[in-house]
Amino acid sequence: MEFIFVLLINVIRIYKYAIIARILMSWFSPHPQSRPAVILYQATEPVLKVFRGLIPPIGMIDLSPLVAFFALDFAQIGLLSLMMKL
Repeated sequence: MEFIFVLLINVIRIYKYAIIARILMSWFSPHPQSRPAVILYQATEPVLKVFRGLIPPIGMIDLSPLVAFFALDFAQIGLLSLMMKL
């Protein structure tokens, strides 16, 4: 059972890194058709789209990655506390 919790926590950690990478890539504007950019976009867009529906962009500032990052952080903390209780 502990293995499943550790696996989920690590998946969330990797996804948070993917969101950070997407934020950094948006600042540097890589070629939009490059393979890493496409993979990163396809991996992170489903979650960010949900949060973009809740919090629309303010001008040119998109807060959905920040909100998604915090939501994933809370999920990670919740899994850790649940793992400690079991």
